[in-house]
Amino acid sequence: MSRRFTAGAVATATALALLGAAPAGPAAAAPDTSDDAAEYTVVAEVGTSSTAAVAAIEAAGGTVVDSTVDVGMYQVVTDDAAFAAKVAAAPALLGAAEKRPVGYAPRARFDAVEQEHRIAGGRSAGAAGNRGARMDPLDEKLWGLAMMRADKSRKVEPGERGVTVGILDTGIDGQHPDIAPNFSYSLSRNFAPDIVDIDGECEVASCLDPVDRDDSGHGTHVAGTIGAAANGFGLSGVAPKVTLVALKGGQDSGYFFLDSVVNALVYAGDAGIDVVNMSFYIDPWLYNCLNNPADSAEEQASQRATIEAVNRALRYAHKRGVTLVGSLGNNHEDLGSPRDDTSSPNYGGTPRLRPIDNATCWDLPVEGAHVIGVSSVGPSAAKADYSNYGTEQISVAAPGGWFRDGFGTPTHRTYDNTILSSYPLHVLQEEGAVDADGNIVPGAEAFVVKECTAAGVCGYYTYLQGTSMASPHVSGVAALIVSRYGKRDTRRGGLTLDPDKVESHLYRTADETACPQPRLVSYANEDRSPEWDAYCAGGKNFNGFYGHGIVDAFAAVTSPLHHR
Repeated sequence: MSRRFTAGAVATATALALLGAAPAGPAAAAPDTSDDAAEYTVVAEVGTSSTAAVAAIEAAGGTVVDSTVDVGMYQVVTDDAAFAAKVAAAPALLGAAEKRPVGYAPRARFDAVEQEHRIAGGRSAGAAGNRGARMDPLDEKLWGLAMMRADKSRKVEPGERGVTVGILDTGIDGQHPDIAPNFSYSLSRNFAPDIVDIDGECEVASCLDPVDRDDSGHGTHVAGTIGAAANGFGLSGVAPKVTLVALKGGQDSGYFFLDSVVNALVYAGDAGIDVVNMSFYIDPWLYNCLNNPADSAEEQASQRATIEAVNRALRYAHKRGVTLVGSLGNNHEDLGSPRDDTSSPNYGGTPRLRPIDNATCWDLPVEGAHVIGVSSVGPSAAKADYSNYGTEQISVAAPGGWFRDGFGTPTHRTYDNTILSSYPLHVLQEEGAVDADGNIVPGAEAFVVKECTAAGVCGYYTYLQGTSMASPHVSGVAALIVSRYGKRDTRRGGLTLDPDKVESHLYRTADETACPQPRLVSYANEDRSPEWDAYCAGGKNFNGFYGHGIVDAFAAVTSPLHHR
């Protein structure tokens, strides 16, 4: 999940940050407040009218400065120190949480999971991985396409331009030569203005980056896996002819705030986006709980509001035709039996030991309503050691890469075991992998690929691993299903298909994969402690490692759709 590349950052105090303007357009900058005023997000109780909610907020001493009425959220400023307590006591309101800066520190240079191969000093196996028919030159390195038979499915159904896939992430580099042909400027939105306290100085005066900007790289990598163009250049995605839409909900620093995520989901529903990919969790809590005794009363209210708000937004999008896909996470745990949380809150407070009650705590958004949860496998089809799992939340598995796959073979601990996709040049330069002239620096040739056209236009690509890399493979297949079986959307144009039908067809056509034997898998050979041991429960048709199976793009576009 993408937020792990912010391990070293310090941010503002709550995921219930400011709720942006009406989701029909890009997010507005944060409202001006005096030195004595504080900003809160307030969530109304179910069934509370907007008039009643505003009245209750004002009675508690707050002033509403913006709102997302469709999901009952209000951005508020106040100078009343007791405001949060008053909101908690108001029958019409669910909870409030304050946004308060606590300082800035730059993000960790490399993510411990997604860029493990760079941290550990990996190497290339020196042989092409794929692997099947290819549309573009670098497709030979995309072992995931062959595993899920996407190399074959694209000959039958490469995707329709009228099918839109929203990448709810850190942005998309819309000028990348493998992204530009499929990128929609008109539909893309930025819901996450830069916040100086966590992102550093703004690149533009408004602090709202252009919709074709990605200062992290994560969103661009995800977008390439879904729908990089088949244009005889670079590489191609699972659905190389669909339309890619940037829904920037993540900060440059990698944090994902509730307001940005909710507004992006509401917009996706209103704009007719067909599929939304989500590879993150909502800060600052790894698990949001109803009443965790390790948390204060105000923290509990904040988390209850988060749980309610996220599920409202997910249901809103789903009801309007959005198929929702999310990564299960990289915390190597059974989501149905989670370990104690020692990482939260990851800003705005001191991380502490938090026992996690599975019945009252959720990893959001993947454990939210209508989300297809995706685990990660390596080239051998084994569950990646880092991948979360469990029969309670898993839906399907997909290629996400596993650097340590192939123990005892020449491919063990090689870049080739991970996922190659598009990446912004300026981010590679910031990471020190490419110089100011666009040349790959010595030592980086194994994990950075540069492709240039005869006209001198160059694209850059790099390897990552994680469930964040697995979920876009599934989003790509979902887009192919809509392309193949969708009906004309007479109201908004393009194609549309009931997300429940997309989901059931995805499950029915997945390649059923049985649990390994023995079921309790040790990763000792991969130098992991017993904490990483994972037990696979369930049968071949559904189990905790693979869900309904590894997604099969070819079966998805060649099997008839079952109508209900």
